[in-house]
Amino acid sequence: MTLLRRATPPAADGAIQRIDPFSVGWDWVDMAVHRLARGQAIERNADDRERLVLVIEGRANVAIDGETLGLQGSRETVFDGPPAPVVLVQPGCGFTLTAASDALVVVAAAPGGPIRRNAVIPPDEIFVEQRGSGQTARRIHHLLPPTAAAGRLIAFEVYTPAGNWSSWPPHKHDTEDPPREARLEEVYFYRFSRPGAFAFQRVYTPDRSVDESLAPADCDVVLVPAGYHPVAAAPGAECYYLNIMAGPGRAWAFSVDPDHAAQMDWNPAAPRAQQDLK
Repeated sequence: MTLLRRATPPAADGAIQRIDPFSVGWDWVDMAVHRLARGQAIERNADDRERLVLVIEGRANVAIDGETLGLQGSRETVFDGPPAPVVLVQPGCGFTLTAASDALVVVAAAPGGPIRRNAVIPPDEIFVEQRGSGQTARRIHHLLPPTAAAGRLIAFEVYTPAGNWSSWPPHKHDTEDPPREARLEEVYFYRFSRPGAFAFQRVYTPDRSVDESLAPADCDVVLVPAGYHPVAAAPGAECYYLNIMAGPGRAWAFSVDPDHAAQMDWNPAAPRAQQDLK
C-alpha cells in the first residue's frame, strides 16, 4: 500500500483526492476531497454507508433526500478559526451539495453502525481543546468524537504550530483487543498556512515490518492502516490536518509506544470526550 497520496488536479466533479477502501485494501474508511467552484455540485446516492460531509472552506448548500439543511460553512480557509460544521448522513439516505462560493469539501464514509441519524452539528457546539505543552502544543476540534451519536465515523481537526509535534507521543490503534486497544483505520488530510510548506509523518509498527517516513504537502493524504503515526510540522508554517477514522466499533482505545510513553503530557483522567490522542 502506498501510504502517501499526492493531491491531483480537480477532476470533473472537483475531486483532488479519492480514497477507495477496495483499492487501498482495507475495510472501513473511504474519503473524497472536492475543490468546487461556485455553483458546482456533487451528490451521493443512498446506500448502506454512513457519510460525513464537511465544508472545510467556503460555503455550500446541502440537502439530504431533498430536505434542505441550508448554507453550511464557517470560514474562508481552515486557518480562519472556527471548526467546520458537521453534516452526518445516515445509511439509506443520499445527499446533494452545491457550492455557494469556491469551496473545499470532504466526504467520508464507512459501513453503517448501530446508531443511524441525520444531523447538523454547528461550529459553536463543537468542543475545542488545547492539548500538550511546549513543542507538543496543538489545538483540536472534536468534530465527531467517539462519544458523539454516530455509527462508525470519527473525525477531528488538528492545528500544529510551526516546528511543533502532534499525534504525540506515538500511539497506535490497529488491534481489536478491548478494552486495551481498538481497531481503527485512519486518514490524514493536510493543509498548510503558506505555499510550499510540508510536514513529516512517520508510520511504523512495533516490529518495524512497516516503517515509513513521509513528507506530506498541501492537500496530500497519509493513510494509516497500522502502527504508530506521529507528525512534525516543519518550521515556518502552521500545519492543519483532518483525521477521519472508522473500524468495527467506535471505542477509543490505543497503545502508546513504550519508548516515548514518559512524554505523555495530557491527563488520562480527563473526560472521555477529551481522550483522543490526536
